[in-house]
Amino acid sequence: MSSSRATSIRQVARQAGVSIATVSRALTTPDKVSDKTLKKVLAQVERSRYKPNLLARNFRSKRAFSIVVLVPNIANPFFAEIIRGIEQVAQQHGYAVLLGDTEGREDREAYYVGLVETRQADGLIQLHPRLPKAARGANGTLDIPLVNACEYIEDAPCPRVGIDNAAAAREMTSYLLGLGHRRIGVVLGPDSSPLTSDRLRGYKLALRSAKISADDTLIAQGDFTMSSGKAAAEQLFNTQRPPTAIFCFNDEMALGAIRFLKSTGRRVPQDVSVVGFDDIEFASFCDPPLTTIEQPTREIGNKAMSLLFDMLNGSKPEPTMHTLPIKLIVRDSAAPPPKR
Repeated sequence: MSSSRATSIRQVARQAGVSIATVSRALTTPDKVSDKTLKKVLAQVERSRYKPNLLARNFRSKRAFSIVVLVPNIANPFFAEIIRGIEQVAQQHGYAVLLGDTEGREDREAYYVGLVETRQADGLIQLHPRLPKAARGANGTLDIPLVNACEYIEDAPCPRVGIDNAAAAREMTSYLLGLGHRRIGVVLGPDSSPLTSDRLRGYKLALRSAKISADDTLIAQGDFTMSSGKAAAEQLFNTQRPPTAIFCFNDEMALGAIRFLKSTGRRVPQDVSVVGFDDIEFASFCDPPLTTIEQPTREIGNKAMSLLFDMLNGSKPEPTMHTLPIKLIVRDSAAPPPKR
């Protein structure tokens, strides 16, 4: 078919041997078309170089067929897999994903909320632990379709997706206790994050179960960056009785802690064990490979987008927390404490 003439949806349907409605469904809601038919239609679309009139489609449906994902820090590799999971489901339903790097700022959040309010996007997924003020109505309800994922918002009037952070931290701390560690240092995340308080609670619950008192000198502040992990490890080892293991509340801080320990001639894990949280891609490639908690990041993204899509199709948004399972990943960065 000549590319010099504009190909119509009618021509695509005739060449593919299907109805016009089937071509339309294949391009807008592919999940409603069989795999065999979808492949046949897409092959013909590619051969004919058909360009659907998306503006007309959007006008008829009163949808933008795009959603916004608010990311507090787009440079953090942890969010990459969540975004992939969101995009995977979005593409299945014919939606585009717009990324909004908010840097935690309310004015930037308000801008992206405005895209939904003005019909330039259909809904929003928030990966930061707060509801954008611009999205709230006068009575505290939400004015736009919104799902909160990853860093959850307690009692938010919208669906939430995440993990049980306290249980995960308790499992990691119990693992270190099982190796024989009794002085376990922790590197916290930001005070503003509910993940920090939940993981600290899980750490203390594991200590209490082992009849070990929490020691404030073993708790150092971090902010989820590698540099803060390095600084926190230095703080922990400037005490009279340093830890034999360090539990960092994310993998990036664990990498920073390992960097500090190596710079002082300490070996990991022979002299000090270091463990993390999240299982980002770098965790299995660092030296030594990092023992960590694997979050189901792709599944978190999948679930968040599926919930948002249901809302866009008229489902009532239930303010429910959807908790997904975690996994303890044992690698080479933790071992029994050295004999004194």
